Amino acid sequence: MTVVPQGKLSFPSLYKRVRVPRITLRPGLIAAWLVLLMVVLWALFPAWFTHFSPTDGVAGAQRLAPGNGYLLGTDQLGRDLYTRIVYGAVHSLSGALIAVGLGLTLGSTLGLLAGALGGWLDSLIMRVIDILLAIPGLLLALSVIILLGFGTVNAAIAVGITSIASFTRLVRGETLRVRHSDFVEAAWGSGGTFFSVLLRHIVPNALSTVFAFAALQFGSAILAISTLSFLGYGAPPPTPEWGLLIAEGRNYLSTAWWLTAFPGIVVVLVVLAANRVSQSLRRGQS
Repeated sequence: MTVVPQGKLSFPSLYKRVRVPRITLRPGLIAAWLVLLMVVLWALFPAWFTHFSPTDGVAGAQRLAPGNGYLLGTDQLGRDLYTRIVYGAVHSLSGALIAVGLGLTLGSTLGLLAGALGGWLDSLIMRVIDILLAIPGLLLALSVIILLGFGTVNAAIAVGITSIASFTRLVRGETLRVRHSDFVEAAWGSGGTFFSVLLRHIVPNALSTVFAFAALQFGSAILAISTLSFLGYGAPPPTPEWGLLIAEGRNYLSTAWWLTAFPGIVVVLVVLAANRVSQSLRRGQS
């Protein structure tokens, strides 16, 4: 545990006091970072990696196998599958970022309030969190997306709401652990105000473990958003979203297996890469 010394409070110094885990590079970890880097480049600069259109098909090129001028084959409308996967990265990654950002922001705020203030507010917040945890995540996400409407952003918000409870419990537990530490008690005894002790000591130490959990939730969010799109609650056709690509290809499993296999492989690789990075962050904190 890092003991944060007292001193003048500023947001740059607060940022520096949050302990950033040390990362030891290993072959598996390097591969995970490379996968995430490639997917990020797909999302930011898709035209660098393909010259085909993700929505316009080529006449006479329906369901061509991998090769034949198309790296991963074509779909039922003659569209290049590799191109659709590349252009679909921006939808899946942006949705995951929205989901993790929403869960992290609201969950961390509620967790800090519950752990730092305690009393009736802690009991109220945790009872609400217990209710959220009692509802299956997919069912809660479906309920939210039905209220908000279909689309990638709404699916991301639904997934983010389901992750608020997990972030809240994690941050509350870390806040309680730090709150009863000797250096925090000393800060209280030396006349520190609630907000000064909270920002100087509790927040930097309590939020350190959130980095690893956020990386883990990023992979889970991609999987959850893809699941909602597969069920038809995400982006509408012809949007090249990964879950939608898998859903469209399931009708051609016997004649065009690549339509489902390759988007599924990409989703699995990205989720595994995010989980591997999360493990490295957790080990760096121990």
